[in-house]
Amino acid sequence: MENSSIYLAKFWGWYLIIFFLILSFNPKRIRQIVIDLKDQKFTIIISFLAIIIGLLNLLFHNIWKADYRIIITLFGWCSLLLGLSLFIIPKQTVKWLNFVNIKFVQVFYILLFLIGVYLLSIAYGIIIY
Repeated sequence: MENSSIYLAKFWGWYLIIFFLILSFNPKRIRQIVIDLKDQKFTIIISFLAIIIGLLNLLFHNIWKADYRIIITLFGWCSLLLGLSLFIIPKQTVKWLNFVNIKFVQVFYILLFLIGVYLLSIAYGIIIY
């Protein structure tokens, strides 16, 4: 089980760092994603991807320990719940995502960047847990 935790810490850590860098160099991209979510075909594809990523994450890693592993589990649950809400109540979810994007975008993405750095430092043994 420990190997899957390290593997997923690397996956989520690199994903968050790459996502942060892309949005830092092209901040209009996130706004474009929110605009594209108004298209039902795009929303269905994104919801299925989020559901699949969330389910796979939770099938391999549903560990509720008070260390870095809970972050990985929470990402799985957030992905699954976001995918389900995009599929079941797409208009309300897109409205909520747009609100979060306008009000909290900078704080949210810096927080995700710091979580990504933390997960990578755990995964590569920089911080010993």
